Order: sequence, then structure tokens, then C-alpha cells
Amino acid sequence: MGRFLPPDHSKGDERTLGGYTAVHARPAAFEGCDGRSYSVSIETDATGDAAAPFGAYLLFVHWSPGEPRVSGHLETDFLERAATEQEARARAGALSLERVREMLDALIAARAPNADRPWWEAMRDEDGA
Repeated sequence: MGRFLPPDHSKGDERTLGGYTAVHARPAAFEGCDGRSYSVSIETDATGDAAAPFGAYLLFVHWSPGEPRVSGHLETDFLERAATEQEARARAGALSLERVREMLDALIAARAPNADRPWWEAMRDEDGA
């Protein structure tokens, strides 16, 4: 069940990804250019680079219409690399929401044209049936 938490504008600039999450105590959400709902989070992972061992990227979770359930995801490459996980996350959090939306739409546009088709339809094409 959801609950209303009033925004706390003392926690950051809600026009940035990290600021929005801090101010509203929830992830930012967008309607993608495909008309579907996505929420976004900043994730980190090891880069394998000793000079900047932590990388931050965006994970866009796609939500099904109707009953809220995850039906897929998209993710960026590393957007920031840093000496610490916190630094990488903070740098990615400084992205404007407008830029984050542009990245989402670019990922949607670059996705395989049949990515939304059920597997059985895609298999039918591969089998030539």
C-alpha cells in the first residue's frame, strides 16, 4: 500500500536524479517514448579498473500496465567511474531528469525491434514456420 510523504526540498535539487530521489523518498519515474512506464535507479558495480574501481549506471525498470509488476528492464553502460562507490553514485545522481529521460528514450529506440514479442512468436520466425 502506498503512503504519501510530503517532499522535503531541503534534501536536494529535485531536477536531478539523486535530488529527486532524496526530496521525494522514491525513485523517479518516466513514461518512455514507447508509452510505457519506467522507474529508474542508480546502480554501481566493479569496473575492473584499478584507477576507478567503481562505476555507476542507470537501471530502468519497465512496469506492466494494470497490476503493477515488473515486465523487463533496460540499463545504460557505466556513466561515471570513481575511486569509491559513493562518488560514482553521487556523480550519476547529478544528472538532470531531462538527460535521464533522453537516455531512456535512446535505450528504447536502440532495443531490438522484436524485443516486446513473446518468445514463441520470435521462435516461429526463426523456425520459418
